[in-house]
Amino acid sequence: MHDRHTDGVPPTAAAIASEPATAGHEPTTVERGSFCTARCSCGWYGPARRSRDRARTDAAEHRAAP
Repeated sequence: MHDRHTDGVPPTAAAIASEPATAGHEPTTVERGSFCTARCSCGWYGPARRSRDRARTDAAEHRAAP
């Protein structure tokens, strides 16, 4: 099985405005079959979601966390 990155899917404008730039955190979403998971360069990963929008929200929440 392979990972397919969905970086080409832009987040909503509201999500971009609410995301402060945090050094060391670069969350992305990764698709695996019919599921999408948020993952970060720091080693964090969120739960597998069928909703890609919810996975992007998970990534945004992680980026905003202290």
